[in-house]
Amino acid sequence: MESEPIRRETKRYDGKNVVITGGSSGLGLAAARYLVDGGARVLVTGRTRETLDDAARRLGDGGLAVRSDASSLEDVDALADRVRAEFGTVHALVVNAGIGSFDPFDEVTEQTFDRVFAINVKGPFFTVQKLAPVLADGSCVVLTTSTANQTGWDRLSVYSASKAALRSMARTLSRELLPRNIRVNAISPGSIDTGKLEKEVPERAARLKAEFTASSPMGRFGHPDEFAPAVAFLAFDATFVAGIELVVDGGDSQL
Repeated sequence: MESEPIRRETKRYDGKNVVITGGSSGLGLAAARYLVDGGARVLVTGRTRETLDDAARRLGDGGLAVRSDASSLEDVDALADRVRAEFGTVHALVVNAGIGSFDPFDEVTEQTFDRVFAINVKGPFFTVQKLAPVLADGSCVVLTTSTANQTGWDRLSVYSASKAALRSMARTLSRELLPRNIRVNAISPGSIDTGKLEKEVPERAARLKAEFTASSPMGRFGHPDEFAPAVAFLAFDATFVAGIELVVDGGDSQL
């Protein structure tokens, strides 16, 4: 008697190709793991070899980690070529690469300003431009903004302005790409514990975390795994949604 062939369980994102810039750690890696677990093939980018190697290990066979600097147009061009070679067609582009800036207004230097805008604004704009030709009909671009673009936290003037620029891009780029049936939306994380504060402002991390926790209606930080499903929703489920900013902050900026 012949045995029946083993049937592989179909996963929700089988056959989907996803690119996540800044996906080798933090929120980007959480989203990548969620999508890989759902059957997608995911290419993530980052700038540090050690972090990329760790991401590749965590993602397994469904993931690919590529070194790419979002502020370098040469790297963005090379990334587009690599994506075209690996995937051919992309079903979701998550533009998550970005850096923080915690400088008081009167201490901001031109170098700091230019670097933040190069990575947080110029990089995302040209990433979408260069990868748009490989985006499939019905695909989605998700831009990671921040609740800082609508609040007035001190020491965040440059960072907040850069994220506000991304919020604007979600509208304007969506208008330009909708004729190709490509949606562009933004996702706005609030206080989510990725370890970023400890890395960027270790001397202020504990105080800032206490302040953010106290202001949160939920009384806690979010977890990166709570961010990931929201990315997937915008990328694949919200097919009649364009130009919005989905806030993921435990209600902090809304209540």
